[in-house]
Amino acid sequence: MSSARTRRPATASLHDRAVQRSLPAHQYMDRATVNWIAQNRPTPALAPVAFTLPQPGRRFVPESTWFADARLADSIHGIRHQARVCLLADLLAQHHQLSPDDAAALCLAAAVHDCRRHDDRDDSGHGQRTASWLKRHSDTVLTTFGQELPTYSRDQAAAAVGLHDVPHETFTPSQRRAYQQAPHLVDLHKAADALDRYRLPLQHWWPDLSRLRATVPDWLPTVAFELVVRSEHARLDGATHRQALDDACQLFTTPPKGARL
Repeated sequence: MSSARTRRPATASLHDRAVQRSLPAHQYMDRATVNWIAQNRPTPALAPVAFTLPQPGRRFVPESTWFADARLADSIHGIRHQARVCLLADLLAQHHQLSPDDAAALCLAAAVHDCRRHDDRDDSGHGQRTASWLKRHSDTVLTTFGQELPTYSRDQAAAAVGLHDVPHETFTPSQRRAYQQAPHLVDLHKAADALDRYRLPLQHWWPDLSRLRATVPDWLPTVAFELVVRSEHARLDGATHRQALDDACQLFTTPPKGARL
């Protein structure tokens, strides 16, 4: 994937436009907004903890051609967002000791969940659009990711995608039935997606763990925050999407013994 940045940056930063309530339909990260995010690092700091980041082969990065609108591939709901959510989903799968098939289904859902968005606003219904797309293209997606999954697990992944943008309290009867196919995957997917909200340009949009049904370990929000800052800086420095993710992961691969990450 090309690292070329052909878009002309907006005069005002994404953060400034959010403050002014003038966010455009298509929203792209900029240096000033990443710096603002970095300056508002959440506390407390990450406590010492042992965890294993997914190996590069399990860091699923979606293809730009999978997006319903090519403009979204580099936006705040684009490739890097979905790749980070996939990585966070893998960490949640480890924490909750999911089976290999459940973990792979969760990561599959996370890696493509916003591919059929039309814009970076609420875009109601984009989860179901993406779920339908995933069912049709699961062979292609899994081949690209070097994965194999049984039909049952693919259906569970699609259920998680289809419900990720729908609050539990507004589920229709058919959505409640879909939820029962894989409640643990739906809830963990919602948690992983929420943890990447540190990319959003106002703090009141950042993760609210009290709204989640899945348990999130205390150390994971800080990991999620650092992944946003590091990967977005790398992308702005000219890295490809995959390089930006791998660069961010370097922060956690070999911490000094006893260090606070």
